[in-house]
Amino acid sequence: MQLSNEISNSYELLEFLKKQNLLKEEPSYWWPSSSDFEILIGAILTQNTKWTNVEKSLENLKRLNIFSLENFLKIDLTLLTEAIAPSGFKNQKSQRLKLLAKNILEEFGSFDNFCQRVNREWLLEQKGIGFETADAILCYACHQEFMVVDKYTQKLVSYMGFEFETYEDLQAWCEYGINENLDKIFELYGYEISLNKLYCRFHGKIIEFMKSNRLKARVKE
Repeated sequence: MQLSNEISNSYELLEFLKKQNLLKEEPSYWWPSSSDFEILIGAILTQNTKWTNVEKSLENLKRLNIFSLENFLKIDLTLLTEAIAPSGFKNQKSQRLKLLAKNILEEFGSFDNFCQRVNREWLLEQKGIGFETADAILCYACHQEFMVVDKYTQKLVSYMGFEFETYEDLQAWCEYGINENLDKIFELYGYEISLNKLYCRFHGKIIEFMKSNRLKARVKE
């Protein structure tokens, strides 16, 4: 089944993608990590690199048993840098991870409290965190109602004939079509799926669709 360039909104795009059965073998919330804290770390590590490289870094971190804010602060910076080397920009990312862990503990006291209370503005104030990373943390680690958009999203909607000047304009387009059609979406899914889970799976469907080369030469890298 081919993607029609007559799709007019994000609900129709979701409806098309759902019919492709793209997430059959994926976790319910799509992001391939075993814990919310691991997702937080992965969201930083995945900047400017492939996910396969991030997986190598995460495995190294698991072997060091430092998947907590406190252990990130305690670990020697050189050891942390070596562990995340497969993800690239190892010096920069290791320093930013340590600083983020420090700031979370100082501001929120614990990771669980951070997930419940953090907002987008606070994340965007943190060194090295932009719109996409902030929304990935909010959506996947904190289970808040934010839709992540990325280069795959931009390329896909561009093929459909939509162009957006900013990240937030594209995000608003994606979220609006979903929010305006929740009754149809509940019927489509067969249950009242949460908005957070819906955003997670919508973003995941877009990435898996684009990675599958279903658009082939029609979407240029």
